[in-house]
Amino acid sequence: MFESRCGVCCNNCGRKEQVNCKGCIQMEMPFWGGECKVKSCCEKKGLDYCGKCVEFPCDMLSNMGKEQGYDPMVKITQCRKWLEEEQQK
Repeated sequence: MFESRCGVCCNNCGRKEQVNCKGCIQMEMPFWGGECKVKSCCEKKGLDYCGKCVEFPCDMLSNMGKEQGYDPMVKITQCRKWLEEEQQK
């Protein structure tokens, strides 16, 4: 089952409690108070997460977090895994 729109495994996040994050699926706005463009995009398209999008993986997801030193392939791989799990049901 998916945990986020972008492929972050929220249940394994060590900062979740520290920043009082309930996960983007359960929150109207991200815990930092700004906008998450990936979250907004999925919700506008009526998608649970990016892996269900016909444009997956798009430039937005493929570049998400790169400036902060994160590897976006981790999230992309997770979205593919969630989609695969759903298709096997």
